Amino acid sequence: MFKVSLKNILRPGFAGGTFKSGYRFQKYWDTPMATAFFCGETGAGLFIVSMLMDFLPGIILGLLITGVGKTFFHLTHMGVPSKAWRALLRPDRSWISRGLWGIIFFVGFGSIHVLGVLFNVVPAGLEPVVYILAIAGAMVVVTYQGFAMSHSTAISFWSTGLMPISSMLYGLLMGSSLVLVLSALGFSISNPEHFSMLGLAQITLIVAVQICLLSLLHGAKNGSKGAQQSYILLVKDFLARPFLLGVVGVGSIIPLLILLFIPTNFMTNLIVTGCVMLGFYLFRLLVFKAGVLDPILSPADIFKR
Repeated sequence: MFKVSLKNILRPGFAGGTFKSGYRFQKYWDTPMATAFFCGETGAGLFIVSMLMDFLPGIILGLLITGVGKTFFHLTHMGVPSKAWRALLRPDRSWISRGLWGIIFFVGFGSIHVLGVLFNVVPAGLEPVVYILAIAGAMVVVTYQGFAMSHSTAISFWSTGLMPISSMLYGLLMGSSLVLVLSALGFSISNPEHFSMLGLAQITLIVAVQICLLSLLHGAKNGSKGAQQSYILLVKDFLARPFLLGVVGVGSIIPLLILLFIPTNFMTNLIVTGCVMLGFYLFRLLVFKAGVLDPILSPADIFKR
């Protein structure tokens, strides 16, 4: 969608496609991985919120979004999908491996929970165990991608503890928004009091996302040279318009204003959820696009040569 054109954005310190020392964009994770991350965090967030509210339609939809959507886009990214099982072997060393185990626990025990609710096939003594393991797996899925990114020390913009926090906040925000839309479509929530609580949670999560975005930008602006280049790309360069207008404006400010000043109904729920979804997906995509590898030598060293 936002194809990087090095001819248009080369500046002092950027090496581009040359063999010179300087800044380079990461090209390993792009649109398929951004979509996989989006599906994983959205599905897991919807599952967690729905489990806490005992909302079966949201539980099932969350399992499908992660189990089908995330898996499909991960496989489209892999060069050799038949060897994907090897990621299971080293959970002690890799967040990707831990995340895969989290998906297995999430989808596996989440599906068992659904079968138990629908057909009463889970013994009463095991229901709390299945519930806890499903929630635990979903918590891993909604955060592990942020942990995997924060381990990328060569990309300073990603190397921060705010990455898993942003993943969790966006996932729970998407979950809350989708539950409200499903409820407006006619799927009943068992406890009507949860509906008003969920609306308040939605506003709180939007504000938390805004604070997280501001913190990410502040850290990048005052971080290493590579992080500063990521900040420039997102705020002043060719990624500024989709980030500032899409992620910040449409994705957080407009939904917050609607929720604060317009009475809640089906259309407002639908618009807010659509805006949040667009903002979250753009965030996932642009964070990858703005990933800049720190140079081996500083720009000052390069010019001295």
